[in-house]
Amino acid sequence: MNVNGLIVASYGRHVIVESLDGQRRICHPRGKKNQAVVGDQVSWLASEDEGTIESIHPRKNLFYRQDDIRTKSFAANIDQILIFIAAKPEFSEMQITRALIAAQAQGIQALIALNKKDIQPEFEYALQKLSAYKKMGYRVIELSLKDPYFDLSEFQNLISHQSTLVLGPSGSGKSTLINRLIPSALAATNSISEALQSGKHTTTNTTWYWIEQNQKTALIDSPGFQEFGIHHLETSALAQWMPDLQPYIGLCKFSNCSHVHEPDCNIKTALARGEIDAQRYKIYTQLFEELSQPRQF
Repeated sequence: MNVNGLIVASYGRHVIVESLDGQRRICHPRGKKNQAVVGDQVSWLASEDEGTIESIHPRKNLFYRQDDIRTKSFAANIDQILIFIAAKPEFSEMQITRALIAAQAQGIQALIALNKKDIQPEFEYALQKLSAYKKMGYRVIELSLKDPYFDLSEFQNLISHQSTLVLGPSGSGKSTLINRLIPSALAATNSISEALQSGKHTTTNTTWYWIEQNQKTALIDSPGFQEFGIHHLETSALAQWMPDLQPYIGLCKFSNCSHVHEPDCNIKTALARGEIDAQRYKIYTQLFEELSQPRQF
C-alpha cells in the first residue's frame, strides 16, 4: 500500500523519506532518473527495509539553478530562502543577486544573514555593501555565531513556522548555525551515512532538519556553491525579477527596451538621477549580456 511522506535528504540515486509517524527510510525512485528533490511530498511503497517512490505530489515551487550544461535543484515547497554570508570570506554581490532573482521568479521570499560581526572593520564594510538590498526591502540579519552566547531569538522569530532553505558559500558559518539551532543535525547525518554504508564519501545535495518537535519550523541545509546559473530565466524578464529596477520598467521609449543600449530608457534615467545603485545596474548589464549569449544545450 502506498504511503505519503516527505523527502528530507538526497544522496545521488537514493533519497530519505520521512513518513507521517516520523520514521525515515531509504527509498529509490522508479525509472532511470531521480526527479524527486528535498521538500517533495511523495507517495512511496515499502519493500522490505527500504522503499520506492511511486509518485511526486504537485509542487508549489521549486528552487533551482541552471547553467549551460546542467540543472541543479535545491529544494521544493519551501517558504523562504536565507542567503547566509559572512564578513570573511568576502561575499559576491553577483552570486547573491543570482540567488535572489531565482527566488523572486519562483515567488519565494528571501532573507539575508551576515555573520562574523566580531570581525571589524570587515563586517561594517560588508554591511555597507548590503545597504542597497535593505533599500529594496530585504531583511538583513546581523549575526556573530562565534560567540556561543549570541542571542538568536530575532533570527528564530524570522524562521518560525517556515521552511527555510539556507544558501551560501563555504566558510560563512552555515554549519555552525545549523548545529546551534539543531544539535542533533550531525548525528542525523551520520546515521544516514551509516545506513547507506558510504561514510565520508556520501555527499548530499540538500538536507531537511526540523527545529521543533511539532515539526512546524524547518531549516534546509544545502552545500556551498561557487556559481549560480540562472539560464532558466528569460533575458527579457530579468529586470522584472530585480526589485530595485522593476518599478521603472514599462515606461521606456521602446516597449522591448533592454535597458542597456536604447535611448530614452527609464531605468538609465533613474540611474542618472541616483535612484538606482550603480553597482546593481552593473550587475544587471552583466547578467543581461550573459543570458543573451546563444544557449549550448
